[in-house]
Amino acid sequence: MIPTLILFGLLLGRWWRTSLIVAAVGWPLLLVAGDGTAVGPALIGASGLAVANTAVGVLVHQGVLRMIRATRS
Repeated sequence: MIPTLILFGLLLGRWWRTSLIVAAVGWPLLLVAGDGTAVGPALIGASGLAVANTAVGVLVHQGVLRMIRATRS
């Protein structure tokens, strides 16, 4: 679960707002659709963890992007 969301953030880190929104909405929907959890307050926590894990991937992506841009100029 965690590596999947970090990879999602790494791949879509350029569009960080969209990737965080998709993680916040998509991961709980995936859990409900796959019978991973019932609809309830636990989904709010799952959504928060999904955003946090995706944000790690986004931050790594943005950091690498800034390093590349700094070395080019």
